[in-house]
Formats: sequence, C-alpha cells, structure tokens
Amino acid sequence: MIRKLKSGEYRLYSRKKNPSTGKRRNLGTFKSRAAAERHERAVQYFKRG
Repeated sequence: MIRKLKSGEYRLYSRKKNPSTGKRRNLGTFKSRAAAERHERAVQYFKRG
C-alpha cells in the first residue's frame, strides 16, 4: 500500500495492520511512486519465498 507524503515522497506500508501498534508497518520511503511500486513487488515476491 503506497501513500504520498506531504514532503512529496512515497511511503510503502504493509497491507495488514501491525497487531501490537494497530498501525501499518513502514516498509520504506521512496522518491518516486515507480520506485515504491518496484519495491512492493519485490516484497511480495520474498514473502512467498
């Protein structure tokens, strides 16, 4: 799940909420949406590993 920050960067969040905090886990901040989308695909690939 990618959200745009006020600073203009994009942050990748986990799809599920973290049970201990009730928030989504931050999986990295990227300058462009394309970079965030690439990383999201990489994350999904490794999760299946």
